[in-house]
Amino acid sequence: MRFNLILFACFFVSIWSSTAQSSWTIFRGNQQLSGMTSASLPEKPKLLCSFQTGDDIKASPVVDDQTIYCGSTDGSMYAVGFDGKQKWKFVSGNAIEAPALLLDGSVVFGTLDGMFFKLNAKTGKQIWKYKSDNQIEGSANWLKVGKQIRLVVGSYDYNLHCVGFAKGDSIWRYESDNYINGAPAIYGKYAVFGGCDGYVHLVNIETGKVFKKIKLDTYVASSPVIDGKHAYVGDYEGRFFCIDLEAGKVLWSYHEPDKNLPFIASPALSGDFIVIGNQDKFIYCLDKNTGKVVWKIKATNRVESSSVIAGGKVITGTMDGMLYIHDLKTGKELWKYELGSPIIGSPAVVSGKIVVGAGDGRIYVFG
Repeated sequence: MRFNLILFACFFVSIWSSTAQSSWTIFRGNQQLSGMTSASLPEKPKLLCSFQTGDDIKASPVVDDQTIYCGSTDGSMYAVGFDGKQKWKFVSGNAIEAPALLLDGSVVFGTLDGMFFKLNAKTGKQIWKYKSDNQIEGSANWLKVGKQIRLVVGSYDYNLHCVGFAKGDSIWRYESDNYINGAPAIYGKYAVFGGCDGYVHLVNIETGKVFKKIKLDTYVASSPVIDGKHAYVGDYEGRFFCIDLEAGKVLWSYHEPDKNLPFIASPALSGDFIVIGNQDKFIYCLDKNTGKVVWKIKATNRVESSSVIAGGKVITGTMDGMLYIHDLKTGKELWKYELGSPIIGSPAVVSGKIVVGAGDGRIYVFG
C-alpha cells in the first residue's frame, strides 16, 4: 500500500512537472510572479521561426497547448503555433501592451483604452468585456474564492479591479492614490502590487479591503515577486526592496548611491537568487536573504524586459534587441542573439523553447 502511494505521488509530481514545463500561462510563469521554470534549454538555441504582427510588441507572450498568445500595439491579440503560423486573430480596437492570462480555456487581457476582454482560447471569440476608466498595462492574476474564480487587474484609473471570471461582472474596486502599472502577485488571499503612489499594497481579494500598505521611496512601475511571506520589488529611483508582508515593513534594501535609474523590469527568483535588470544597463543578481550582490553584468543597453530563470540559466532582453543567456550562479555569458529591435516584454520559456516579442512587431521562437 505504501509503495502504491509513493508510486502515485511520483506519478503526480512527474505529471505536474511536465505540465509546468510545457506551459507558461501567466506573466512571469505563476501566480507569485517568480519568473522561474524548471524547463531546460539547449546550450546554443537557434531561431526556429517568427511571426509578424502589424506593429511593435511590448506585451509578454504566454503559452499553452503548443500555442503562443501575444498582443500587439496594432490592437490585436494573436494565437500562433510553434510553426509560426497564425491560428486566430482578435481585433480589440486599441493597443495591447498587457500580457495575457490563460485560464480554463480562456484568454484574458486589457488594452490601452481600459477594456478588459475574455476570449475563447481555441477560437478567439469574445466571451465578455469589462471597462475600466483608463489604460491597462499589467497582466491580470486570479484567485478562487469559494466556487468563484476572481480576476484582479490594475488600471491607470488608480483602481485595482476585481472581476468575476465567469461573467465579467465587477465585484469590487480598490482605489490607490495613483496609476497602477504592473501585475498583482498572489499571497494567500491577498493581491500584492505596487503603484505610482509609492506604496506596496496588500488587498484582501475576498473583501476588497486593504490589509497593509508599505511605503517605499518612490513609485513602483514593475511587479513584485512573492517568496514565502516576503515580496521583492524595485522602484523608480533604483532601489530594490525585500518586504515582510506580515509585519508590513522593509527588511532590506539595495541601492547604488551613484545610480538612480529605474527598475522597470520585474524580478525573477530561484532558490536564494534574485535577478533583475535596470535602466543603467546592468543585470543584477542579489542574495534574497541579505540583498548583497552575487554578480552584476553590464549589457549593451538598458534593460526593461524582465529576466526569466530556466534550469539555472538567466534569459534577458535589452532595449537594443540583444537576447542573453547567463549562468545563474556566476553571471557568465553563455549565449547571445541580436534581434536588433527593442525587447520590452518578458520571455516565456517552455519545453526547451524561448518565446519573445520585439519592437519590430515579431514574435520569435528559439529552441
